[in-house]
Amino acid sequence: MSASRYSVKLRYSTFTKAARLAGFKSDYVLAYKMGLNRSTVMRVRSGELQPGAAFIGGALAALAPMQFDDLFEVVEVKP
Repeated sequence: MSASRYSVKLRYSTFTKAARLAGFKSDYVLAYKMGLNRSTVMRVRSGELQPGAAFIGGALAALAPMQFDDLFEVVEVKP
């Protein structure tokens, strides 16, 4: 019996809508507000990179009052 593994996945459409409603016109401005490089934001949004702690924290700070469950979901990773 193997233990389950979990990961955090970005809710892409909700994240994009929240960023637009918050007034962020570009990934550069959003990344600056999140304290990240623009390339990191772009890679997470494209699905190339999973969101890490810095991305999650930055997103929650920049897109307040959005909560974790609004922007992210915990998913089981299949082996």
